Amino acid sequence: MIQAIDLLKTRRSIKPMELSGPAPSQAELETLLTIASRVPDHGKLTPWRFIVFEGDARLAAGDKIAGVFRTRKPEATPDQIEFERNRLARAPLVVAVVSRAAPHVKIPEWEQVLSAGAAATSLVFAAHAAGYAATWLTEWYAYDRDVLDAIGVKTDERIVGFVHIGRPGKPPEDRPRPPLSEIVTRYGAG
Repeated sequence: MIQAIDLLKTRRSIKPMELSGPAPSQAELETLLTIASRVPDHGKLTPWRFIVFEGDARLAAGDKIAGVFRTRKPEATPDQIEFERNRLARAPLVVAVVSRAAPHVKIPEWEQVLSAGAAATSLVFAAHAAGYAATWLTEWYAYDRDVLDAIGVKTDERIVGFVHIGRPGKPPEDRPRPPLSEIVTRYGAG
């Protein structure tokens, strides 16, 4: 089992097309989603939910994405349409994190959106801790109302991201991270 600090220091995004199966089992998925649900949630509003795309459902959703793409881009080639059809089939499992942020008398919507972002982050870390790799993406279809309607996202909801989960095909490479001296300031220090 990876120790918590090492886990946090070693998480890397893996391109969805570099993720392979098998997908997490149903018991593992339940654990991952339970962990993703344990995030700061001012007012206990649960301002997020999850849509799971697994098995053939990934391709069924991909058919919806491809159909909208074809409508938006009538000049698209068959290869481009096929690429869009496979958007959610690149990884063995995809979980959409959906923000249900709404006006509230006490809790700002921004805090609710941040809670949904925390759920996505926790899902990514939970997958890493369970021996999987994950990538959090928002691509064009996360913002397209016709796609959102087709996959069951209500008009007052927004996609925070699609978390692609699978086994890494090779050890991930790190990317340069910003030096703390460039991103940290100390209040009152000069």
